[in-house]
Amino acid sequence: MRYLSTLLLIVAMESGSFAKAEESTQDSSRSRSLVSFFKAGKMNGHFRYYFMTTDNQPGLQDYHANAIGGGLRYETAPFHGFQIGIAGFYIFNIGSSDLTKRDPKTNQLSRYETGQFNIRDLGNKHDMDRLEDLFLKYSIGKTSIVTGRQNIKSPFINPQDGRMRPTAESGVWVESLGDIKNTEIRAGFIHAISPRGTLEWFHLGESIGVYSAGVDIYGDKSKYASQIHSDGVFLSNVTHNFKKKVKVQVWNQFVQNIFNTAMVQADGTFPLVKDWNLVTGFQYIRQDAVANGGNTDQTLTYAHKGWKSNIFGVRLGVKNKNFETHISYTRITRDGRFLMPREWGREPLYTFMARERNEGAGNVHAFVFRIANPFPKARLRPEIAVGYYRLPDVTDFRLNKYGMPSYWQINTSLKYEFEGFMKGLDAEILALYKGISGETYNNPTNVFNKVDMFHLNVILNYHF
Repeated sequence: MRYLSTLLLIVAMESGSFAKAEESTQDSSRSRSLVSFFKAGKMNGHFRYYFMTTDNQPGLQDYHANAIGGGLRYETAPFHGFQIGIAGFYIFNIGSSDLTKRDPKTNQLSRYETGQFNIRDLGNKHDMDRLEDLFLKYSIGKTSIVTGRQNIKSPFINPQDGRMRPTAESGVWVESLGDIKNTEIRAGFIHAISPRGTLEWFHLGESIGVYSAGVDIYGDKSKYASQIHSDGVFLSNVTHNFKKKVKVQVWNQFVQNIFNTAMVQADGTFPLVKDWNLVTGFQYIRQDAVANGGNTDQTLTYAHKGWKSNIFGVRLGVKNKNFETHISYTRITRDGRFLMPREWGREPLYTFMARERNEGAGNVHAFVFRIANPFPKARLRPEIAVGYYRLPDVTDFRLNKYGMPSYWQINTSLKYEFEGFMKGLDAEILALYKGISGETYNNPTNVFNKVDMFHLNVILNYHF
């Protein structure tokens, strides 16, 4: 735990200074001493408990995981616009299934529970820690530049924090959030990623294939893990709000030597009657292979030469102050698979539902209906979502990378925030079932951890 120990040592050295620090958040560059740069810094912490279990079809292996951990984050006050940040987190396995045990019928491991710890060392239950943030930040006006290890949020690279720890990135990230009226600008270059469920940092090309790689377009097991060559990914975004009614965002992700993804999304909120508003959305994503898709040997590549993908999405609903409901539809055309390295984040589709993805598939029709009805006074937020996903046949390898049959899914979640003495603590329950809708050919590999399964999550977070 050498990285986390370094973090704790730094915090301990400064702890005496925090008590003497001025409550003012003014730029510490007004002081003549560098020590104020550290004295006026801010520290926060996060403790997390996460229980997860999967009940598969009778005859297939079930799993459960109990994970607990915590971390600290420290960020200095501004000094002539500069700040330094550092954060680390540790995890313990406190009583889980034997996650090294494979299902006898499919020879596969747990799909979900292993991601709570370190998928590259499933036998390790104690020494799991990661230095997640280590950055230098410069701010001027409403524009900031961050270089180093950090958490970046974009449609294609994001924390995807549905496990103990999120995905983290290393690179340079620039944000201008208001220097231009009603307009936000983001851009950056990422050269390394530490995917959730891992403790290591990987060069960008190496990060593709850390998770399960599925099959290639010919039905053979994909061999691109550790075979993809890329110096990094360039991200850019412009978001503009039109009279606070319509927000239009344009994103482009250029992954050097592999592929390019462009997205246009427009989301609108329009008044109807009294406190009710109409909610609308439109989304278009276009993907194209770049060069040889990651490797000149097409049996080892990620995106085959000439590959392309087109995705359309729409959303329609209504909402008021506390209630929102909408129906969404996504169409992935038969041009090719929608590809987005699962190591980098969750997909940005309107029809995304927790614990499943449509990445790796083409010729998809997806429908999702959601209802959210928070109760602010009771500090409760219940939500329910029902989805139906029509995918290509599991034998259509060109358009079904992971052999996922068509399915339906229902998610129910409940979040509660404590107050008073327990303020800072929140609890969440997520329960879901995925049912079979397509042909599985009586092959348990097409069922295990995919369909005909119940999945439960109980999460406690304490922030201070």
